[in-house]
Amino acid sequence: MTIQDSFVLAWRTVKGNKLRTGITVAIIAFGIMALIGIITAISAMNQSLKENFSFMGANAFVIRYKEMNARFGGGPNNGDEFGKSKKGQREKKSNLDKVIKIEEANYFKDHFGFSRAAASISIRKNGNNELHYKNRKTNPQISLMGGDENYLAVNGYSLTQGRNFNNVDINSGRNVCIIGSNVAAKLFPGKPEKCLDKVILLQGKPYRVIGLLKSKGSSAMLRQDDVVISSLKNVRQYQGSSSYSLGVMVNNVTELEPAIDEATEQMRKARRLIPSETDNFVVDKSDKFADMFIGFLAGISGAAGAIGMITLIGAAIGLMNIMLVAVSERTREVGLIKAIGGKRKDVRRQFLFESILISILGAVFGIILGVLVGNIFSLVLHTGFVVPWMWVVIGIVICSVVGLAAGIYPAMKASALNPIDALRYE
Repeated sequence: MTIQDSFVLAWRTVKGNKLRTGITVAIIAFGIMALIGIITAISAMNQSLKENFSFMGANAFVIRYKEMNARFGGGPNNGDEFGKSKKGQREKKSNLDKVIKIEEANYFKDHFGFSRAAASISIRKNGNNELHYKNRKTNPQISLMGGDENYLAVNGYSLTQGRNFNNVDINSGRNVCIIGSNVAAKLFPGKPEKCLDKVILLQGKPYRVIGLLKSKGSSAMLRQDDVVISSLKNVRQYQGSSSYSLGVMVNNVTELEPAIDEATEQMRKARRLIPSETDNFVVDKSDKFADMFIGFLAGISGAAGAIGMITLIGAAIGLMNIMLVAVSERTREVGLIKAIGGKRKDVRRQFLFESILISILGAVFGIILGVLVGNIFSLVLHTGFVVPWMWVVIGIVICSVVGLAAGIYPAMKASALNPIDALRYE
């Protein structure tokens, strides 16, 4: 009996036992679906995080007075973009506790001499503002930012309508603002472009809208379009003092490291640090927080793998039991194969093919379902269709190994049957 004959017989047997095959395939498919589905969802979340957290681009960085700590959930953050962690609140204050004053920020901007680079001073206030226009209002989740003429460019924003801040806006601190696309859509439904020159209320104060930002997209952890931006002086005079941030953008990503060195030197001068003192500020690249959250998701990937493997182990046990039942049911068939010249290896091969075929069918259906289920997150997060090809290949290999392992003992048992006894079996 050739390998092709063994394969054809195995396929016919698999097709002929639809109920048994279907149940076993379903068990394996659910295990692979859990694994591939979670991995696909995590891949979509990774892609969304990279897009949303790299809001300054690969050629930019920001200087702050302390490390930013990721925090899930809402609530005020007292001027820090992600708030303090509880652990950080319990820890002893280090040298990263001295806020960046406006004088230090201005010194840095005036003396930062790196060519082909733009520097910006900004301040972030609470992210729970509610804006009003006539009888309409936004949700109380709008972030208030104060910036200069370079703020939009350095932070990756662009205007679809209106203009940037001019010298009069910046020097006078008058009540003008630029609003995000979500704010405009909420206050001016259907016609967000009508927001220009309209007067909206921010914390009870009238602000004239001079610009509308192009949408940057949002995630569950970063709402970049829920923002209102005014001049630095305006936010200072109404919101009080806080620590300032310094953003720097270079023309080419290859110039990033030299620019960071120059910025570090000028910031040390602005902070009046002597050579023996360590830096009391931090320099963050724009992709730092994407990498940090992706690291968090790596733990979920491990859990997904564990869930999938547990399910597949259960499927392997079930498949082995089903194949053992098949050996008992087809004892006379095995005796007939041996009686007409079939060898032990032919019988082993046929049963192994059956086991592997059932496993691969389960893998195919499980992968298709897993990718479809996982890409629900792609629709929610507005990312492209994600297919984790590496895990698809891994899933097929794992299922093949599961099928082989589950079929070895039944195949050995079937091949060891005595043909005379097998033919007499009732």
